[in-house]
Amino acid sequence: MAWFDVCNTGDLQEDAGVCALVAGLQIALFYIPQDEKVYALHNYDPFGKANVLSRGLIGDIVGQPVVASPLYKQHFNLETGTCLEDEAVSVPAYPVRIVDSRVQIGIDL
Repeated sequence: MAWFDVCNTGDLQEDAGVCALVAGLQIALFYIPQDEKVYALHNYDPFGKANVLSRGLIGDIVGQPVVASPLYKQHFNLETGTCLEDEAVSVPAYPVRIVDSRVQIGIDL
């Protein structure tokens, strides 16, 4: 696994998503400052067949941090990428670490 330096935490929108191009992949980053966490999922919505997950609404369902796709509203777990409505469907989730306020994403090459 390779770690890619993406941005400062201050560059992210609090309680919202942004998209970053990392190693040729569109990665949706979700910053939840009260938890001091950044989550990273692939930006592609497999139901809507479009790169839009970074535009989804984030929230919590039964203690699970989720993003709701802006197209058909399926919920994806921010930690695992699994769809709550159809567990057979998921999007890749990437490990994130914060080092000296820098967000780094781990990607298998």
